[in-house]
Amino acid sequence: MKRLLTYLPLHFVVLLILGICFQFFTQFWVFGFIKLFTLLAFLSLFLFFRSKFLSTAICFLLFFFIGVSSVLINESRNYTDFYEQYLNENSSVVLQIYKVLKPGNFYKKYEAKVVLVDNNRTRGNVLLNILNDSISEPLKVDDRITLKSTFKKLIPPLNPNQFNYKSYLAKQGIYHQIFTKNNFFLKLSSSRSSLFGFSSKLRFKIQKSLKRYYFKDEELAVINALLLGQRQDISKELITNYQNAGAIHILAVSGLHVGVILLILAFVFKPLERVKNGKFLKTFIIILLLWMFAFVAGLSASVVRAVTMFSFVAIGMSFRQKNVVAFSFISSMFFLLLINPMFLFDVGFQLSYLAVLGILWTQPKIYAIYNPKNKIVDFFWKLFTVSIAAQVGILPLSIYYFQQFPGLFLMSNLVIIPFLGAILVGGIVIMGLSLLDVLPQILGDFYGSIISWMNAFVRWVSHQEDFLFKEISISFLMMLFWYIFIFSGIYFLIRKSAKTLLYFFMSIICIQVLFLFEKKKSTTKKEFIVFHKSRFSIIGKRVRGDLYLQDDLDSLIVKNDYAIKSYRIAENIKKIRKTNFKNFIQFADKDILLIDSLGVFHLNNLKKPIVVLQYSPKINLERMIVNIKPSQIIADGSNYKSYVLRWEKTCLKYQISFHYTGQKGAYILKD
Repeated sequence: MKRLLTYLPLHFVVLLILGICFQFFTQFWVFGFIKLFTLLAFLSLFLFFRSKFLSTAICFLLFFFIGVSSVLINESRNYTDFYEQYLNENSSVVLQIYKVLKPGNFYKKYEAKVVLVDNNRTRGNVLLNILNDSISEPLKVDDRITLKSTFKKLIPPLNPNQFNYKSYLAKQGIYHQIFTKNNFFLKLSSSRSSLFGFSSKLRFKIQKSLKRYYFKDEELAVINALLLGQRQDISKELITNYQNAGAIHILAVSGLHVGVILLILAFVFKPLERVKNGKFLKTFIIILLLWMFAFVAGLSASVVRAVTMFSFVAIGMSFRQKNVVAFSFISSMFFLLLINPMFLFDVGFQLSYLAVLGILWTQPKIYAIYNPKNKIVDFFWKLFTVSIAAQVGILPLSIYYFQQFPGLFLMSNLVIIPFLGAILVGGIVIMGLSLLDVLPQILGDFYGSIISWMNAFVRWVSHQEDFLFKEISISFLMMLFWYIFIFSGIYFLIRKSAKTLLYFFMSIICIQVLFLFEKKKSTTKKEFIVFHKSRFSIIGKRVRGDLYLQDDLDSLIVKNDYAIKSYRIAENIKKIRKTNFKNFIQFADKDILLIDSLGVFHLNNLKKPIVVLQYSPKINLERMIVNIKPSQIIADGSNYKSYVLRWEKTCLKYQISFHYTGQKGAYILKD
């Protein structure tokens, strides 16, 4: 580990990450490409100075600005041919399908490149939504379509603490979406095929060949996920089962799958080491086969990351370098972030590298506790320690993102992972034979049964709800402090000195102080909230750990309603209490008047109240404004949009602040 800490690329990676984060969150460099590249060239000149301190400092500064430049280069909005520069109301655009996404309830979804806008070559990606149609065939990768449509900006989350899909897509360079129907666009004949297009055609051919062998729907969906990286056909129930069992990584082609395949290939091609230059030949064949697997699996971000990392591992293994995994871990991260800095904000990227980091740091210490002599016991002990170490690396982050912890993850991993190599090899054989149309049905049935047994086991584990810890919420700052605690604890186990013990105790104190601070903040917090929910009205008043709700939802589902649940978990709400505000609330020294479908607003002694409009009241808004002189008007999701547009114009006329939750999100008034 000491060698790893002194490994120079690790320092470069840290500075690169700092530069990426600084530019992405602050956008401080606004001086263009030429000035930035001039600065990089100028800094490079100082590297030739003989002063070790100065050259080191300049080198670190150089890699910081390389991180900044990588963000600038990958941001399509920084180029003059970005599609938004050419858009107008009647623009005709040509889109090329880049990625097929999991369809929603109403729309088929695609990521598409904006190739042309009014015959001008452009760059940039959009989210394409095509209304579901049982007649028309879905689009494929590399298909080109032309249409006239409105580019709509992505909508941020409309309720507090909900998943920010707009921010998620922005990190992938997508800022607009298009909604259309099958008869509103024209499919073009395209002779060009990209690498992704060839990969998609091969996967489609494999999927078509597998369907001839009568696999069950769930079996075929899992085979597609395990081997082809396609999770579009997996049901929500099955995905939930794998999540609750702590085995969701089995369904995503990632480092686990590629690592298993690397070990198998290394074993198969080991005899090549006996011939002249056999190590080089073996390494070349292994890397080639790994990238062929990535090609078949669709060259998705997770697959490319995993194959890149294990390509470095394969090179290190061939030359029998010490700490090969650790150095490959750092080198592959540096290489990937240099090519695409937005990987840094991908949850899969973060979880993958933190899992590997946890294994590198903690697995040797855990394994040293017990040294079994039996090879079978030793195999399962290694698997056990690797699983524990990986969870140590990802636990705070996974709780922060997913707000749950599967207590039986060890059982799932100990049962499934020992057989994963056989499942992957068997699946590759099944795919090859099906493509050649020589797959015996009995062999297909046997492989399908194995997948069904795995699904049944995962389903059983997921139903042990006593071991599934749900609705755990930690703040971003608390997550960081938990990692400091883990880091300092492991560092103490490695070094065992008074200084490292002091750091460990300081991390415990920091967590305790932050916990007390957040608890006090939670127990004193007061808010008035108008949530957004289409066709419904949800008004809430949060007093410390209790949330008082006035709504028209079924009492059995209000607790788990998406608009309420995210707020309840993130804010550690202990109780939800049904109430009736009776059209008037006094909060934070302000009068709040609720006007429902009855349209009653004649109350005395109101002092510039905040008015909340619900259920499309048929009132003369101008007369109401003149009579009670409101300071602000809020319209929630229960109102007709035609009414909302009319009210907005009236408020603009009288210069009164207007807040529609369907556009601006939930209205929150803090005490």
